Amino acid sequence: MSSQRDENREVSAQTPQGSAVSVVKLALLFYGALFAVALGWSTWSGRSVFYASQAAAEAGVAPLLDGALGLAVAVAAIALSRGLTERTRWGDAMGRALAALLGKRSTRDCIVLAVASGVAEETFFRGALQPALGWLPASLVFGLVHFAPRRELLPWTGFALCAGLVLGALFEATGNLVAPIVAHVGINAVNLRRLVVRYG
Repeated sequence: MSSQRDENREVSAQTPQGSAVSVVKLALLFYGALFAVALGWSTWSGRSVFYASQAAAEAGVAPLLDGALGLAVAVAAIALSRGLTERTRWGDAMGRALAALLGKRSTRDCIVLAVASGVAEETFFRGALQPALGWLPASLVFGLVHFAPRRELLPWTGFALCAGLVLGALFEATGNLVAPIVAHVGINAVNLRRLVVRYG
């Protein structure tokens, strides 16, 4: 009886769900640290990471318009990535490789990862880095951070670079992080779940 329980524990420890918890926790720690660095940058520089400039901070946020812009970008990016993974050989290979790295994830895991990555990355790359370096350099850094030295994942790096340019343009156009965060979270939430369902 005892050996049966031990075997059950071993099987349980090897399941994707068990690893899912640790991966999500590690991701939350990483994104929490990235967010903290952005806030530290804000304190050090004396400017808010939420706004592109002092003028933008004075103008404030148009939540409905900014949110709608972010949502529109998310819908377009999701449609593009879906078309690439379903209609091209290299897109399918990229999707399979990303799904293998992602592993089995629940809808909740995908949403948690999407919110954490969207908020932390936009706060750091757009809110902190872009005003300091400029739109193009910050977007290039964003793309390079998503570089993976595997042939099938190179399109992902290209997609991240293009996404960085668009998200940076949203930040410049609206003057705040609402639209970039909405777009980033939306793209990640839907695409992470699609990878799990399609290739899992």
